[in-house]
Amino acid sequence: MRLSVAPLLGIAFVALLGRSALAQTPVTGDTARAKPPTAADTTPAPAPFAFADFTWLQGNPRQNTSVLDSKYFTGEFRLDASYIGDFNRPSDHTLVGTSESGRTGEVQVQQLGIGGDFHTEHARGRLMTQFGMYSTMTPRNDASPSRGQWNLADAYRYISEAYGGYHWNKWNGINLDAGIFMSYVGLFGYYNFDNWAYQPSYVSSNTPWFFNGLRLQTFPSDKLKIELWLVNGWQSYGMFNESPGYGMQVLWRPSGTVSVLSNNYYGYDWLGIAGRARVHTDNSLQLKYLDSPRSFPDKAAFSLTVDAGCENGGGVSCTGTKGGPKQAFLGFMLYNRLWFAKDLYALTLGGGAMTNPGRYLVLMPPINGATAASGTPYFTENPGDQFTAWDASVTFDYMPDQFVTFRMEFDHRHASVPYFAGPGGVTPPGGNTGAPGSSVPNWAPDLRNTENRINAAILVKL
Repeated sequence: MRLSVAPLLGIAFVALLGRSALAQTPVTGDTARAKPPTAADTTPAPAPFAFADFTWLQGNPRQNTSVLDSKYFTGEFRLDASYIGDFNRPSDHTLVGTSESGRTGEVQVQQLGIGGDFHTEHARGRLMTQFGMYSTMTPRNDASPSRGQWNLADAYRYISEAYGGYHWNKWNGINLDAGIFMSYVGLFGYYNFDNWAYQPSYVSSNTPWFFNGLRLQTFPSDKLKIELWLVNGWQSYGMFNESPGYGMQVLWRPSGTVSVLSNNYYGYDWLGIAGRARVHTDNSLQLKYLDSPRSFPDKAAFSLTVDAGCENGGGVSCTGTKGGPKQAFLGFMLYNRLWFAKDLYALTLGGGAMTNPGRYLVLMPPINGATAASGTPYFTENPGDQFTAWDASVTFDYMPDQFVTFRMEFDHRHASVPYFAGPGGVTPPGGNTGAPGSSVPNWAPDLRNTENRINAAILVKL
């Protein structure tokens, strides 16, 4: 029965949009590109979320101008270069348990992206490449390419966003896109320039950064977005079994100081276990409670995110009372940001915690080259395996203009089981040995419960 839902939902998307096709202004992302009205035009509807300045938001670029902009194309360049100083000093320079950075004690290019947005009266598209550490770290966290041929991890490795679609002038805009697009489950954006901190807490770091499939964006008003997803799965290039993933997002900004976001997802996302269903809800509130250029600080805001989810079937259950061990997720993160000297400097304090029995969302440590598909006996993800963790961070930003951020951050992270790389590292002495993640005779990784580190980064967006 699950197989019949996907084509029906896709047909419903197109049928809905076909009834409302009117020529008017396109919408790029969540904002409209206005054009002067002609005599044949009616009064254009207000552009979504254009009634106030939302550059203060977590996960949102803080720019109000573009370096390269034209009638049909708005260009974009991004650079994220960082140095991670891990107090554990792992001998193999490997950082564990994060999707934002992978090596320590070195200067690395985490992300270099070139692309932009294409737009006409109706057609729209976006392409962003990804080079650097992201091109390796993002695919290794997706187990779906191990099913079938034509290596999907290599096919999509250097792409972070690639979609095209069509815009209809219904309500305040309707967009239908197909391709790879950002998920924004977990509030933090995929690109660190857009965030208040470099290392997000577990709620964000362990949930999807992208989806591959169809996205229907509807804007019933300039303050509300309702978005539907029909995707291959939970941050996956392909399907794990025979069923797609389904989801939706509701974004409401009643004023320039409040943003309320809810993401909800349902899918079957265990490789080779077709009967194990996953449900997840992700909810965020952001509030700007001070904006006074002459005060000290001159601006202040906080963000609160709460996530909950579970898996059921295939030997596990949501409650642990019947059907197998409990497999669930519960977490939160809270950040408070202060801006100073007319937004030249910013200070962010934050952190969060999670509990995840079954470890189904815990990022697999890259022990002996382990990936999400390979697993490893050194850190199991079996039903009933316990994992709880918490973290805290202090972030200082220097922002000389709207295109560059110099960031310095201290992070403390703690887990209930040994998880973070210790001085001995997670790589065998002779390098990765045998199959990825496999056991190596007379060797074991050095895993610790605690990690302290300093992140220094230069972040550029043009």
